[in-house]
Amino acid sequence: MSDSDIAIVGMAAHLPGARSTTEFWQRLRDGLESVVELSEEELLESGVPRDAIRRPGYVRSASPLQDVYDFDADFFGLSPKEAGIMDPQHRHFLMAAWEAMEDAGHVPSSFDGAIGVFAGCGVANYYMLNLLSNPDLVEDVGLFLLRHTGNDKDFLATRASYIFDLHGPSVNVQTACSTSLVATHLAVSHLLSGECDLALAGGATIEIPHRVGYQYHEGEVLSPDGHCRAFDHRSQGTVFGSGAGVVAMRRLDDALEGGDDIYAVIKGTAVNNDGSRKVGYLAPSVDGQAACITEALAVADVDPETIGYVECHGTGTPMGDPIEIAALTQAFHADGDKLGYCRIGSVKTNIGHLDTAAGVASLIKASLSLTNGEIPASLNFERPNPQLGIEDTPFVVNDTLTTWKRPDSTPRRAAVNSLGVGGTNAFAVLEEAPETGPSEPADGPQLLVLSARNKRALDGASARLAQHLREN
Repeated sequence: MSDSDIAIVGMAAHLPGARSTTEFWQRLRDGLESVVELSEEELLESGVPRDAIRRPGYVRSASPLQDVYDFDADFFGLSPKEAGIMDPQHRHFLMAAWEAMEDAGHVPSSFDGAIGVFAGCGVANYYMLNLLSNPDLVEDVGLFLLRHTGNDKDFLATRASYIFDLHGPSVNVQTACSTSLVATHLAVSHLLSGECDLALAGGATIEIPHRVGYQYHEGEVLSPDGHCRAFDHRSQGTVFGSGAGVVAMRRLDDALEGGDDIYAVIKGTAVNNDGSRKVGYLAPSVDGQAACITEALAVADVDPETIGYVECHGTGTPMGDPIEIAALTQAFHADGDKLGYCRIGSVKTNIGHLDTAAGVASLIKASLSLTNGEIPASLNFERPNPQLGIEDTPFVVNDTLTTWKRPDSTPRRAAVNSLGVGGTNAFAVLEEAPETGPSEPADGPQLLVLSARNKRALDGASARLAQHLREN
């Protein structure tokens, strides 16, 4: 155990097909894909013109979010009008942030210390398409308040800090697809510097309009058939999806002293940028990615041969996957030439590419894998893309649910790789939580206390508790 270790003590996920981390893990274990095919009627209902639907190359697939517009405005002290103005990305981030704190057992009113927020969100299409298109609303509220009361990227983290009365650093992060793992890196740094004692990190991207397909164009990153086939010989692109995720973190010493449940330990993180060492601004770079991975391994002081699984960026694009594997191989070979010892996978094959929320979705998957001692299958895989040259690397694609045996000499270790268009790379090294021994059971009956702001919310909390008790 190191003084720089950070514990993930709480998590929340609003992801395609899964309203919670429990549902997410079950779907991962079952090998389920949350990308759905939409009927013509569903697409028409979502506002897609009939001629667009029937145009050659239109893909009727999406990775939508359940209950995308559900929001308990009263819980967050908002009026129905304020909630209606707020971008669904901001709404789901607020819900996920609170749920992560509850999952950690540390809510602001009872936490002794500063809580920081580090997060980012996607394009404000809700503002552009749903609010600015309503002239009466614009006239009534005004452009300034429409933008500043829950729609612009600049106000995602600070809105959460205001609503929850959090006093730690509140920083909006925007590095495209690597946003939420970069946010995690910043949260780790601020925890280690002592500027906060609990940190929330994550992101939210919700596509507006929702539940629509897309037009495929050859040479772009989107998949022609509506499936992401990371590392596969049929890899042709990715599918974009919607979701939000937040992790709550504390310094490991504090978490152990406080008796927190720990999902995983972050041993080290790193962030860099490719600069101009690539063929174009939108292209990835082997050397840039490799340098980031190497730095994170050095910060973690971990031998790459002790890492059993890497949750990759894995977009399933013809250019991206080979470059990512080349970069990982370059970094992992620094300390040896052992082949095929580390499994890899990509959650994008399950839920699509969640843009700013992609990194935190990967982090949650890797953490749950460490907690449960299993590695879920990376889907849509038949055989390796020959451009990967994977037979000469330390890696093998994990295409079936795999029991993760603990090594003889080290704890289970994993890593998460997240890459942003524009070249900002992030890498995190994780380790399973230390064993703390069973707690002493209390004598006699125990009171299970539920708290809610209204009867409907109380009924929902009671139902979730009943479901949890049935499952556990």
